[in-house]
Amino acid sequence: MSQQEQKQAPLIEHLVELRSRLMRAVVVILVIFLGLYAFANDIYTFVADPLMALLPEGSQMIATEVASPFLAPFKLTLMVAFLIAVPFVLHQAWAFIAPGLYDNEKHLALPLLASSIVLFYAGIAFAYYVVFPLLFQFFTQAGPAKVAVMTDIQQYLNFVLKLFFAFGVAFEIPVATFLLILSGATTVESLSRKRPYIILGCFVIGMLLTPPDVVSQSLLAVPMYLLYEVGLLFGRLVKRKRDAESEE
Repeated sequence: MSQQEQKQAPLIEHLVELRSRLMRAVVVILVIFLGLYAFANDIYTFVADPLMALLPEGSQMIATEVASPFLAPFKLTLMVAFLIAVPFVLHQAWAFIAPGLYDNEKHLALPLLASSIVLFYAGIAFAYYVVFPLLFQFFTQAGPAKVAVMTDIQQYLNFVLKLFFAFGVAFEIPVATFLLILSGATTVESLSRKRPYIILGCFVIGMLLTPPDVVSQSLLAVPMYLLYEVGLLFGRLVKRKRDAESEE
């Protein structure tokens, strides 16, 4: 076997393993989706409930496109299947990259991976149980008195999925902040001095990722800043631990 073939062999093995793990993840997502599809309309009703509960009497959600009554629950169920499968998908990703990590990196990566999953789910739950009731109450009461509120089911789905993603990602801020400090890319002191810019950045991100109103922007920006402070707190704890170990 030539030297070039010897170099290509490990690469081909890695690609085969990557394809295998991707296929496993796709199969699991599809199996979960098929198991949930019978409840697709119930799942959509559950997600739509925060708005439906606040609609004026006589109002209802509508479908302005022919395929929307089928596509909206279908799309939502597929997304729910992916969210349920996220731990398995990340486990496959972990199994693929873990052999190339050092022992100390493995010990740190597992808690961070688990924390990322929990925080992402927490962001979605926060959006559904806290943000949506406040946001939809504001929207349904802010319109003109003679305008009937009848939201399109596809537009509503796109709106809530955008907010789910925004809050899920926003809740990853403690992990991102901790990793920046741990990697040495920045320090706790440097990030602490930049608080005014961080606060401004949180509201800018809230403005870009949420509807153009102060309520929804604040509901995203304030938790983002608080989670940033949580990341700083863990960064300080790690710094103190390292300083204590270096003194010993």
